[in-house]
Amino acid sequence: METLLEVDAISKSFGGFTALSGVSLAVSAGERLGLIGPNGSGKTTLINCISGALFNDAGSIRFAGKEISRKKAHERTRLGIARSFQIPRPFHSMTVLENLMVPFAYVGGISGARAQSEAREILAQMRLADKADTKASQLSQVELRKMELARAMAARPKLLISDEAMAGLAGAEVDEVLKILFDLNKLGITIIMIEHIMQAVMTFSQRVIC
Repeated sequence: METLLEVDAISKSFGGFTALSGVSLAVSAGERLGLIGPNGSGKTTLINCISGALFNDAGSIRFAGKEISRKKAHERTRLGIARSFQIPRPFHSMTVLENLMVPFAYVGGISGARAQSEAREILAQMRLADKADTKASQLSQVELRKMELARAMAARPKLLISDEAMAGLAGAEVDEVLKILFDLNKLGITIIMIEHIMQAVMTFSQRVIC
């Protein structure tokens, strides 16, 4: 299979604390990869380096054959890397649909009727079609998690990094989010899942890195 993401011997330190030391991994196009480890093991630092929230101190990161280690986060997003966050931070005063208009405008470069149409398609994929005109402040916890994934999908990613999208959810809600991630993967999207719910990781992942 074609390699989509290559992380080669990257390191990252914060003052005297080394968060990552010589970390390497490769992710194939279309793969479902689980990333596990205890709190403080460097999982979030690793994905921050991949997504551009942080720059690695050493090593290289290649995406679709291109070196991206010094590209800014928005540049990496436009290349096809998107992520959800552990703690959803929606625009609470906006509707769910309006929340999706932001990444469409600033990353996808589209607006108006076309953006609304595509946003509604994504909301349907997330089982949120009936919440399009609901204020984000009125969503339940699982609905917020699904909207967080929807905002990531608005960037039209080749690689989606799902960072604890199921944290704090009940059993049936976990299954609901898992089904969504499986459906996105079937569309050809490569997914890295960072999660503490081991049953979810083992159910979803084709390969797990600890």
